[in-house]
Amino acid sequence: MMLYSLFNNYKRKRNRAKLKDDSFSYLFDEDESGEYVVFDTETTGLNPKVDEILSIGAVKIKDNKILTSETFEVYVKNSKAISSKSIEIHGIRPCDLENAKNSKDAVRDFLEFIGSRPLIGYYLEFDVSMINKYVKPIFGITLPNKMIEVSEIYFEQKIALIPQGNIDLRFDTILKDCSLPNMGAHNAVNDAIMTAMIYLKLTKEKIDVRKTNF
Repeated sequence: MMLYSLFNNYKRKRNRAKLKDDSFSYLFDEDESGEYVVFDTETTGLNPKVDEILSIGAVKIKDNKILTSETFEVYVKNSKAISSKSIEIHGIRPCDLENAKNSKDAVRDFLEFIGSRPLIGYYLEFDVSMINKYVKPIFGITLPNKMIEVSEIYFEQKIALIPQGNIDLRFDTILKDCSLPNMGAHNAVNDAIMTAMIYLKLTKEKIDVRKTNF
């Protein structure tokens, strides 16, 4: 455990040393807000190497409450046509992106919203990879925030009850099993709010955020 902690600190320091814009050094500060940020991205596909972000949605949690008055949503200009298959999934059409921000401004706004708060998500590794695709070229770093994966929390609770069982980790399945409402419209903000509801239902108390950074 000590070796793991030392290695994590080493990686964090190396990451910090690559920061190109010192006005964003607060990302590496110890968070004192007591808040978490749940976020989700809508993308042109599922390959961070070639696909692009179309929108980012996020909401804050504090004291086991979802702060719906503090949501974040931004649409991002993309460089390629959106496939009809992609539109069927997220419902974002080319006309919806007419007033979208360029990727640099969108990512800057997102970083300012999250600060150094821990990040929560469903299959968060993908969303973080997509964000890092933009953050790294602009700022030289990858997201340094602590990460919490709700499907991991769900799996750990279920596997304790049914060892060697086949745990269904699909989003809709987890929502239903947690007796939570499906908000219907599949967009980044709604998905972030539903993920926040899952997180609170599974934890009901402040969680240990000493999780591995992606």
